[in-house]
Amino acid sequence: MKNNKGFSLIELLIVVVIIGIIAAIAVPNLLASRRSANGASAVEAMRLFHSTEATYQAGVGNGNFGAATDLSRQDLIDSVLAGASVSAGTAKSGYLYTVTTTSATGGNLADFNVTSRPASTSGVNRSGDRAFFVDATGVIRATTTASDTASSASSPIGN
Repeated sequence: MKNNKGFSLIELLIVVVIIGIIAAIAVPNLLASRRSANGASAVEAMRLFHSTEATYQAGVGNGNFGAATDLSRQDLIDSVLAGASVSAGTAKSGYLYTVTTTSATGGNLADFNVTSRPASTSGVNRSGDRAFFVDATGVIRATTTASDTASSASSPIGN
């Protein structure tokens, strides 16, 4: 009688199939978790932009708000967030940001708004599920889809 050691080919194939099934279940959840984490990071960045714009305006801005590079020069935001712009094409946690400022002129007050959108909006590798917007009011607004552009007309987050 032979002394069989090891596994048969059928046993190995069954193990490979089981690992494949587990991976097929786990990978979509992992990708969804990553998109959710990217969205949470974007919301925090929007909060940071709002608070640093207020600090900049009250301090060195002389009543005006600053662009992302101005905020970075004053060490109010890091260079990675300042460089995560649509024009540069470099994302921070899967999102690109655009800071728009308007200087105080005549009877008009200074204003700013920040929009963020996922760097990739479709496919398996999309980096986020929503786009975000914040302005001087401090209300963070979001779209319901990644491909839309958030604005002051978008729904506030949490509503």
